[in-house]
Amino acid sequence: MIKINKGKRFQQAVDAVEEFLRRAKGKDQTSSHSSADDKNRRNSSEERSRPNSGDEKRKLSLSEGKVKKNMGEGKKRVSSGSSERGSKSPLKRAQEQSPRKRGRPPKDEKDLTIPESSTVKGMMAGPMAAFKWQPTVNEPVKDADPHFHHFLLSQTEKPTVCYQAITKKLKICEEETGSTSIQAADSTAVNGSITPTDKKIGFLGLGLMGSGIVSNLLKMGHTVTVWNRTAEKCDLFIQEGARLGRTPAEVVSTCDITFACVSDPKAAKDLVLGPSGVLQGIRPGKCYVDMSTVDADTVTELAQVIVSRGGRFLEAPVSGNQQLSNDGMLVILAAGDRGLYEDCSSCFQAMGKTSFFLGEVGNAAKMMLIVNMVQGSFMATIAEGLTLAQVTGQSQQTLLDILNQGQLASIFLDQKCQNILQGNFKPDFYLKYIQKDLRLAIALGDAVNHPTPMAAAANEVYKRAKALDQSDNDMSAVYRAYIH
Repeated sequence: MIKINKGKRFQQAVDAVEEFLRRAKGKDQTSSHSSADDKNRRNSSEERSRPNSGDEKRKLSLSEGKVKKNMGEGKKRVSSGSSERGSKSPLKRAQEQSPRKRGRPPKDEKDLTIPESSTVKGMMAGPMAAFKWQPTVNEPVKDADPHFHHFLLSQTEKPTVCYQAITKKLKICEEETGSTSIQAADSTAVNGSITPTDKKIGFLGLGLMGSGIVSNLLKMGHTVTVWNRTAEKCDLFIQEGARLGRTPAEVVSTCDITFACVSDPKAAKDLVLGPSGVLQGIRPGKCYVDMSTVDADTVTELAQVIVSRGGRFLEAPVSGNQQLSNDGMLVILAAGDRGLYEDCSSCFQAMGKTSFFLGEVGNAAKMMLIVNMVQGSFMATIAEGLTLAQVTGQSQQTLLDILNQGQLASIFLDQKCQNILQGNFKPDFYLKYIQKDLRLAIALGDAVNHPTPMAAAANEVYKRAKALDQSDNDMSAVYRAYIH
């Protein structure tokens, strides 16, 4: 089951588990022989000095009873320790082993034998004892996950609990909604073993996000053709092995799957419908994936014109920033053509740590706007808190230290506060784009008659920051709207 139906990363994790078990078994057997020799020596010594009197015999009997009792308790502790160690990684267990543990009484031989009937059973007896499969291999998966994850494309079962893989620190969690996501501790662990698709990939738009995405596609072995409105931005990627497309239409016509990541709804429409645009290169079977953060109406319109020419369409906006894009750690929200989503599997693995399939076209756009609405509002609140601390005579650094020790602690909070404290607003996520997303999220709320007063208030602060010429700075520059 492991070697045929599972992905490469899963196989590597299993290999690491089995290798650890072999080493642990060897150590336990060595410890057992050592303990047995010690016991034989003690028995020989006791035999030579055995007492003759009845009182001494009774004392010895009681003493031996206590020894046996302690040995029994030791076995229980070893068994319990094995269970506890099962939830830890092999590296941690190896580091935590002490000479005292190696000197414990040996287990029974049956405890040292790992069942070989199936790899999963072997794992259940070893470090991954907490990992369980809900359905068996022959059972169909019920209630298929609507948020189909790109790392699970080759899987036939769903995990029911969380576990930590041995070498790659992948955490799979099934949420109450039934959706499944995979998070990686670092992109190298996730992306280092992917098999790139043999399809030709095109990419339009080399901004803050697009540049990192293309770089990771190339690193993972994909064949990529690039185009950008400012042609000079393509030079670096051509040096890395990318091909140059003269127009969006040419890129689409020469590639199997073309991705695009541009700034706003107008740019997204112009790219598809404008002169020498995407639509002119669309033929039956050609695939177009729009990764721009736009409104649902815009993405629905683009999907209709692409499909009307026989093309396939997928929206896939990304959550993250320039650093996460460079690291291949974006979160991808996809909707539209499910088959195309699966065809993009290796590309999504190269550029991101997690992807969600959200159903019909428009759903990803809506979800992305909601996510950025929360993020933008939070950033404005951070700036408001820091300025209030300043005007009331409180230390901004102390405020950050307190926040970092509480429930709000996060990389985002720390990085943005550091930007403010250092006065460094080099763009990681343009302020003008988070304001655009807030505006679109407010419009989304208006369309369904849902109040968004917090987002509306934050939007006004960002608009003031734009008026202070902060549009091309990082979103954390909203701080300057409070001090001017």
